[in-house]
Amino acid sequence: MMSSLMVAGFAAAAPLIALGTERWPGLAPCALCLWQRWPYWVAAALAVAAAFLPERWRVWALRAAGLAVLVSGAIAVLHVGVEQGWWPSPLPACQAPPVAAGASVDDLLRSLNPAPNKPCDEATYLIPGLPLSMAAMNLIYAAGLAAFAFSRAARRG
Repeated sequence: MMSSLMVAGFAAAAPLIALGTERWPGLAPCALCLWQRWPYWVAAALAVAAAFLPERWRVWALRAAGLAVLVSGAIAVLHVGVEQGWWPSPLPACQAPPVAAGASVDDLLRSLNPAPNKPCDEATYLIPGLPLSMAAMNLIYAAGLAAFAFSRAARRG
């Protein structure tokens, strides 16, 4: 039970810390940044549920939580590739809006997103001098947390 709650706490910590970086240093998230947060909430919910399930089901819920964290890691791999210019982002929110020939300034303003967003190919660095973007740090964190969740499941929750 305690292992499940630890996984839940670590899973919830990732998006909460990301949200904190928006508030305190004022780092703006891009669309891929926001996508990376959702699997952590799923993992946290699964891990909390695992804490109250019978042991047989707890193992499966912890494995599912580990897989959810790996989904965030996979999105982080995609995001790091976009940041490095290895491939374009598949999300339309990451792309600049198309401009029609002869469009007026009013047309251009209407084509913009209602809330300002950051381009997905512009890396955000939390720690000056550390060459790891937030997406790269998420990838490392997701790999470690998934390994932790799977190891807890292997020890029977």
